[in-house]
Amino acid sequence: MSPLDRLERTLGRFALPRLTLLIVLVQAVAWFAVAANPGLGGALVLESSRVLAGEWWRVFTFVMLPPATNPLFVLLGLYVLWLMGTALEQHWGDARYNLYWLVGWAATVGASFAVPGAVVTNAYLDASVFLAFAFLFPDFEFLLFLILPVKVKWIAAFTWMLLLLSAGWAVTGGDWSAVVLLAAGVLNFFVFFGPAAWTKIRGGHRAMVRRRDAQVAAAEPFHKCSVCGITDHSHPRTDFRYAAVGDDTRCFCPEHLPRDAGG
Repeated sequence: MSPLDRLERTLGRFALPRLTLLIVLVQAVAWFAVAANPGLGGALVLESSRVLAGEWWRVFTFVMLPPATNPLFVLLGLYVLWLMGTALEQHWGDARYNLYWLVGWAATVGASFAVPGAVVTNAYLDASVFLAFAFLFPDFEFLLFLILPVKVKWIAAFTWMLLLLSAGWAVTGGDWSAVVLLAAGVLNFFVFFGPAAWTKIRGGHRAMVRRRDAQVAAAEPFHKCSVCGITDHSHPRTDFRYAAVGDDTRCFCPEHLPRDAGG
């Protein structure tokens, strides 16, 4: 039994059922509260210096932050979170799904104390739910702009590209705190899927190599005249023959076939 399985079994009795629905409802209520009182949003984000000053609630309330400010994007973001989170709950069960959130939350809180002064939201934490869903259900389709069907694996690939670019820009600019926060936000994904993702990547690479070798083999001619070099690809109607030359058997076109080989 893996350490993750043991931890899941230990914490299973404390798991909250319908955690996704709870998070979606809390974020919806938070959006209405922030819309009514814009200054409230600053009191919900995670800032380690404020936590150390006594504002302990911030280690929890940053999870409540809504995914956007525009009502349409909030509705869309909460619907997608509910859709993906519910699917993960049904696939994993309450205990494992709770543990996925717990690992991401703990890593994010720890990272906020590792980079004092950083203002931390739940953006990466919510993204980790999407990445887990995309890994487990890669062929699920979203209707982009309500018209174009796009498989979630391609959206996930684009998301990973954006995350890597963000990390690269942060490193280039010397902002290592952003890299730490990004890594913490998706740590739960690597804890849960790291070995499987690596195996999948290696398997994909091997499959790509096999396809390349097959294409190369298909492109190679079956017959090639050992004298002039024409092949069954360049001269498909040519009747190639094989004849013994010393201890070797060689391929010849009719024009260069040794006379003693016969026609």
